[in-house]
Amino acid sequence: MSIIITIILWLVIGAIIGWLAGLIMKSNLGLLYNIILGIVGSAVGGLIASLLGIGSGAKLVGLPLSLPGLLISIAGACLVIFLVRLVRK
Repeated sequence: MSIIITIILWLVIGAIIGWLAGLIMKSNLGLLYNIILGIVGSAVGGLIASLLGIGSGAKLVGLPLSLPGLLISIAGACLVIFLVRLVRK
């Protein structure tokens, strides 16, 4: 897979994950924020999942995409939204 396609997949899947987390957390922050949130949330969710031993974590580009991986990514993005809200207060 070429690097361009990999980056595009990161952006698209990151945007979807961030958008879903934004819906869950009732946060309307825009497309760019959703992409960043989705990518960071996936990394955070994957790290926590691997530390807890409940999986190898979420991979944005690791095909085929798994439902547990996507759920871990969304949970990580929700956690990031929660932490951002704490810091902003």
